[in-house]
Amino acid sequence: MANPIDMGLQGAAQAARLGWYLSLNRLVGWQSERLGLRPRYTPQRPAPSEREILADLVTLFRRDTEAVAAGLFPALGDGLGPVEAVRRAQAMLADLPGALQRRADADAGTVRDVGGLDGLPDYYTQDFHYQTGGYLSSESARLYDVQVETLFLGGAAPMRREALRPIADFMAGRDQRRISLVDVACGTGRFLRDVRRAYPAMQLTGVDLSESYLAEARRHMGTRRPAAFLSGNAEALPLPDASQDIATTIFLFHELPPEARRAVAREMARVLKPGGLMVFVDSLQMGDRPDWDGLIEAFPVRFHEPYYEGYAIDGLEDMFEAAGLTLQARWTSFLAKVIVCRKPPA
Repeated sequence: MANPIDMGLQGAAQAARLGWYLSLNRLVGWQSERLGLRPRYTPQRPAPSEREILADLVTLFRRDTEAVAAGLFPALGDGLGPVEAVRRAQAMLADLPGALQRRADADAGTVRDVGGLDGLPDYYTQDFHYQTGGYLSSESARLYDVQVETLFLGGAAPMRREALRPIADFMAGRDQRRISLVDVACGTGRFLRDVRRAYPAMQLTGVDLSESYLAEARRHMGTRRPAAFLSGNAEALPLPDASQDIATTIFLFHELPPEARRAVAREMARVLKPGGLMVFVDSLQMGDRPDWDGLIEAFPVRFHEPYYEGYAIDGLEDMFEAAGLTLQARWTSFLAKVIVCRKPPA
């Protein structure tokens, strides 16, 4: 039975988290209005009210709290002290006017100023979300998490952590020392940090195209047992066939063109052992929550997301099946959808 005191403490921490990121979100909105650079778009499809969004976000936080109480998740947290959290928020707000102006000008090319583009796929060498430096600069890696959490009012981490549910089911009765997991497009390593906190002895690998984001991921892992962080393209994972028990990918596929999505799905299937687990977390698609389709419609208008419209109507489950994976479960949680597959036994 959950300890009421622990539940209360976790609930209070989540309330503080919501308050912090809601305040930052309001500051971003205020600055956008002050500069006259807030995008105006009225979706044609149904969209939830702010009250409905906040109520659903509270439900997500409650699910996370219950999972922590049940021992499935480590406690929710960004792994930053309060001083560093404030510094990163200040840096985000200082960067905002330039990002807003580039959004108004439809300029997504600051990544070219970073350099190091040789060998990277063309679709990757642009400023997703109009973030300064795209995914290639160290400052982008430093600001990414506060930016995305501000956008989702603190809900990005709880949405990511939904991937821990099927992992917990898979791990029941297994020796974590013998289990290997790869996180494909691991970014700043926030999810791998939670996996390490939940499974201290598991063999963890993170693969990403950005050396700057991999450096942030290494820092974020702190003094915990390290993961192996590899620079590589998810379309050709630098891992042997049938080498991983678990493969995860979180908020990657909506930033890939359709042919790349299918290549990544095939690669994840390739590196999984027979009977292995694949866990996918990404944005809702059209029709997942029909009353929220207006948010999906508006998202690529508000941000530079060149492949999002195609992602929103892509047949993901058919894609994973074509890659050789078998669907096990699917659900939605706030603005995310989760798909769980297994590789058939040999």
